[in-house]
Amino acid sequence: MPTRFRHAALVGKFQAEGIRPALEEVAHFLADQGLAVSVERETALKTGMTGYEALPTAGLGQHCDLAVVVGGDGTMLGIARELAKHNLPLVGVNQGRLGFITDITFSQFREALAPIIGGDYEEEHRAMLEGGVWRDGQQIFAGISLNDVVVSRGATASMVELGIHIGDEFVANLRADGLIIASPTGSTAYALSAGGPILHPGIAGWVLVPIASHTLSNRPIVLPDGGDIRIQVVAGRDASANFDMQSLASLLHGDQILVRRSAHKVRFLHPRGWSYYATLRRKLHWYSGGS
Repeated sequence: MPTRFRHAALVGKFQAEGIRPALEEVAHFLADQGLAVSVERETALKTGMTGYEALPTAGLGQHCDLAVVVGGDGTMLGIARELAKHNLPLVGVNQGRLGFITDITFSQFREALAPIIGGDYEEEHRAMLEGGVWRDGQQIFAGISLNDVVVSRGATASMVELGIHIGDEFVANLRADGLIIASPTGSTAYALSAGGPILHPGIAGWVLVPIASHTLSNRPIVLPDGGDIRIQVVAGRDASANFDMQSLASLLHGDQILVRRSAHKVRFLHPRGWSYYATLRRKLHWYSGGS
């Protein structure tokens, strides 16, 4: 059975103007609920928050049992990758438009957080991607993603050609602006705008979505997440590999991007009654007049 949380990590979108009052309001509320509060070090330094212990992400993972993220989906993506290895549950408070993974409005954070702190919540686990770039048998870059891995053409090149292998099997040579390998979480991000399907987070799979393919028969495909995906740069100059916000530019011909399922998952907590379908309905403006 869920137990009451005792030590909260507070993470904020410190780049946002006027974020400090909002963070302090959330911190005061958490303290009033009887929780010890530690602020992520960069958040504390950039906002000037004092009065609370400032810890690096590793320290938050070691000492806290709950992370409250104030910002948007981008803020959540950044910290989720860091804290997943510590199995620390995260809850998102959104200051602007509701996000796909930061689903509590700032105006309602008290009503939403109080039951969660007491152990009454919905919990879900989200799979992540990990891998890197290999050149001449040596790994030159490593990354981890909650949303996606994107291999795309350079700014001046017209197209990139990519050889795609799944496991030991050759699948296709793709000539396109690039290729997206998306997790279920990332299926509603760049992959969706490129014409990919929405993949429910409960499905153990990935989505491969070509970006502006030269051949119209190259279509998105849903794959099981148990095997490795290998992408080789066959042609095209200055291609790049992006693992969420981490990127390596100027890939060379013959470079290989390897992607697999991460051993770690992200734990998200939501208020009781939270619904993934309601999130889709709200964010994608689906008709909601039915029963």
